[in-house]
Parts: sequence; structure tokens; C-alpha cells
Amino acid sequence: MIQPIIDDHVIARLRSLINGAKNVVITCHLSPDGDAIGSSLALCHVLQRLGKNATVVTPDMVPKSLLFLPYMRDVVVYTNSELRARNIVEQAQLIFCLDYNDMHRIDKLGELILRQSAPRVVIDHHLNPSDAFDLTISFPELSSTCELVYRVLLQMRMLNLIDRFAAQCLMVGMMTDTGNFTYGSENPELYEIQASLMRRHIDRNRLYNMAMNTFSADSLRLQGYALSEKMQLFPEKGAALITLNQDELKRFNYRRGDTEGLVNKPLSIPGIFWVVFFRQDPEYIKVSCRSQGNFSVNEICEKYFNGGGHLNAAGGEFYGTMEQAVETYMHILEETPDTTNQEQIS
Repeated sequence: MIQPIIDDHVIARLRSLINGAKNVVITCHLSPDGDAIGSSLALCHVLQRLGKNATVVTPDMVPKSLLFLPYMRDVVVYTNSELRARNIVEQAQLIFCLDYNDMHRIDKLGELILRQSAPRVVIDHHLNPSDAFDLTISFPELSSTCELVYRVLLQMRMLNLIDRFAAQCLMVGMMTDTGNFTYGSENPELYEIQASLMRRHIDRNRLYNMAMNTFSADSLRLQGYALSEKMQLFPEKGAALITLNQDELKRFNYRRGDTEGLVNKPLSIPGIFWVVFFRQDPEYIKVSCRSQGNFSVNEICEKYFNGGGHLNAAGGEFYGTMEQAVETYMHILEETPDTTNQEQIS
């Protein structure tokens, strides 16, 4: 039995906002991952089945690895179609903000949204949502925004609107944000939700292979190089660091999504319980952090890398050179007490 967790007054307010809007925009964060785009596509499809003119607008391109999801062709990418995206947002009567807690997470699209009078509804599972939203549905303890979207629809008595296509999107989001239900997935209700989605005749194994187990040859070579040549281990701190600069990414014909899952791999080494991955993008150095047990990488990303996330999965950006980013990491390492893996994951 899935227990209701969202206040009835919030659900009533959301129902009123949806009923009063014809044109609806759904947005998600920069570099959309499976949870961001999965929750957005699923909600968009449900709203369309309600008769709404709903559109997903992303701040930038979705990774190639997720292009198999249903209705990806209808997504409007702000960086590719700015005029069209502006027109859609300016006509919106309701704007959903999925899988991000602050407008800076959607770059220039956030500036456009803040200028609109349409109410903004955030549905998210990250810590500390900002006050930029008119209605906040935030549950950091949940596995994913896709799980939260399902719970919203459950309490709004709209589960009948989740068809096979929406179920595929929600399943992919939950899979990718939990490492195929290997972390952040201790709540038994999550598996009740998974079972409910599978009853919509989705092929779970195919979705897993498409979203999490399909790589190009260049991607495999890049990840192999990163683990063989660029991974540094600091066993006395239980830590690992991986760095990839622009020249290295170009050498392996890097495409967005090619390093997906790389940050998790050092956690399989006994004694390693937290990992930092620096990838040099054109505008900044992308920071990804993962951990096990009670070691909070969220605090590290908030304090040092203009980001945040969850206890065991967080990210951010570093504005500077790779050398400066590594210097910052070494400073963090110095502040981390020597300890054992057992102490941290107990």
C-alpha cells in the first residue's frame, strides 16, 4: 500500500492550477539525465491526455543515450530553437519545474521563466528548494523525481492516465537515479510503484539495456582510458578522483552521455567509499560525486562546487582550470579524516 505523503491542500492547489491552464510548459535541469527527462516526458504525456497543450522545453540537448524515450521528437531545446522556446514559454499559463530546486539550474531558460506571470510548480527531490516557485512539492528522501511524479498522480487520482509510454519514461527515471535500484531505493513502496508501471506492459529489461547498458565504442574506450590512466586512489581517505580534460575528450570523440556511470565505478573497489569526477566542459568543469554509507558528497558540492544534490549523489560546476579544480580537491582531501570503509558505511 503506497501511503499519501503530499498534503491534501497542496494537491487541491495543484489540481486548481492544472484545471485553469490550457498551455502548459514542463522544464527540467541542464544536461538532462534519465530522471529529469523521464519525469518531464511522463508528466507532459499525462497532461496531453487531459486535453492540455503541454510541451517539454529543455535548457540544452538531451544525451544521445536517452533519445529512445517516447515523444523525444516533440521536446523543444532552448539552445537549438530559442525563438520557438521563447514563444512557447511566453504563452504558458502554467510552468512545471521538474528535478531542479533553483532557477540557476536551467541557465538562460530560468531568466525567461522568471519574467513570466504564469505560476511555477516545482516537483523535485533535491534539498533546499528556493523561493522562486509558487507551489513547492519537494521530497528529498525519495529516490527520484519520477517516483514523486507518480505519487502526485496517485494522489490526484490520475493513475489511469499513465499509459505504457508514460510508464516507460517513469521507469527509466527511477532506474537511472538509483543505479537500477542499487542505491537510494530502500523504501519498499518504490517496488510497489515499479510493479504498477510494469503492469502497463513495459519491457523493463529493454529499458535497462537502452538507458544504462548501451555504449558506443568511443564511450567504452574513453571510460577504459579514464579508469586505466586517469583514476587516482587515496585509500587512507577512502577516496578516488577521475579527471578528463578537453583534449582527452576530443581524442575519444566525446559526445554527451559518454561518461554516464563512470563516477560510480571506483566505488566497487574495496575501501573506496567516495568518488569525485572532473570533466572539463567548454564553459566550466563539470563535477560529479558519489559515495556510500553516511559520507555526504552533497555537502562537498554545496561548499566547493556551486552545486548540491543528495547524501550519496551530488554534482556541481567549478569555474577555473583543471589544475585549480584538482587543488581544491586536494584541500578537501586534507580536511577529510583518515578512516576505514567499515566506519563510514556502518
